[in-house]
Amino acid sequence: MIVASVPQYRRKIGERIRAQRKQLGLSQEALAEKSNLHPVYIGNVERGANNVSIDSLMRIARALKVALHDLVKDV
Repeated sequence: MIVASVPQYRRKIGERIRAQRKQLGLSQEALAEKSNLHPVYIGNVERGANNVSIDSLMRIARALKVALHDLVKDV
């Protein structure tokens, strides 16, 4: 089985989401509920495993109370 490496930009965005989520004291489940996304999807995004859409990033940013550009700057 061939496993593709996770692109650095996805990993960086996921790390920012995880850091902000933890700073707010939210679980992945709580963030998923606030952003109307599935908890497994949130976990995959945080690991960089999913190619997250702009729509989902906007939902996550709103749930985290940050601007979208704060999640994607310098990637």
